[in-house]
Amino acid sequence: MKALKKELEARGVYAPSPKEADIILFNSHHNVDEAFKIKKKYKEKIFIHRIDGPLYLTRGRSKDLDRIIYAFNEFIADGTIFQSNWCKEQNIKIGRDSTEYEAVIHNASDKAIFTKQQKTLNPGKIKLIASSWSSNARKGFEIYRYLDSNLDFSRYEMTFVGNSPVEFANIKSLQPVDSRELARILHQHDIYITASQNDPCSNSLIEALSCGLPAVALRDGGHPELVLNGGELFSSTQDVIEKIEKVAKNYHQYQSGIVEPLMEKTIQSYYEFGQKVYQDAVNKSYVPKQITWSSTLRFYGLKLAILKAIVKNKWFSYVRTY
Repeated sequence: MKALKKELEARGVYAPSPKEADIILFNSHHNVDEAFKIKKKYKEKIFIHRIDGPLYLTRGRSKDLDRIIYAFNEFIADGTIFQSNWCKEQNIKIGRDSTEYEAVIHNASDKAIFTKQQKTLNPGKIKLIASSWSSNARKGFEIYRYLDSNLDFSRYEMTFVGNSPVEFANIKSLQPVDSRELARILHQHDIYITASQNDPCSNSLIEALSCGLPAVALRDGGHPELVLNGGELFSSTQDVIEKIEKVAKNYHQYQSGIVEPLMEKTIQSYYEFGQKVYQDAVNKSYVPKQITWSSTLRFYGLKLAILKAIVKNKWFSYVRTY
């Protein structure tokens, strides 16, 4: 989202305030108080809702927060953007209704930081890298633990960057770093690996592909939509090492097959989608959603539901942990 804002500013189409904007973009369940107030004040504005998750799959908790997001989407959003086809399909499965104005737009990384480099394999050992800010078990740590015990470390090196609940014996573990330092570390490695589950559109995977690293990714979530011919997909511990070796043996083939997620394409897609909804409203073929007394009552009911969901999720996490 920071990179998206930066590109909008570069194009001269970013408004400094809601009053000066034609389109308001808001994300998931964040800042819903502010979004509601702006929608109520500026009835003619077009509201585009960016939906992630479903959160019950990515976080492993209840569906309550997802249902709250769908309710906000129903009475505030004029258009909806999903990060991947997988994200859209899974949200529909658990209860979000399809609407007229929807789009699937993949994320992209900051091109000033994550730059593509053509390279040959490192001399000596082939260098693998994985990264995750989150230490959630669904980020692939079962697979990384397996690799820590079974990967041939006479041929490979592996580095993990981020927060890990696992102490590795053979994998080098680094603490979280900022984006520029992560890009520098990525450029020092050969192959990116991600085993994250139910990941709608992995920013970590996008950053690695943007740096020119072929990927070995779990066949799950939005990974297949990003990897394409730029790597291999695996299903479990049974085939992960086989897929790593396949990419290593055909390195330049996979590297040349990378389809880099470009911010220029992403920002253009966001802009064109928002413009479509806006022009239909100007042409009177679409009437922007309005805040009514009924939706106001629902809003305050949802605020209470959000608080309950947060408390429930925290307790649920505590019970699962201990």
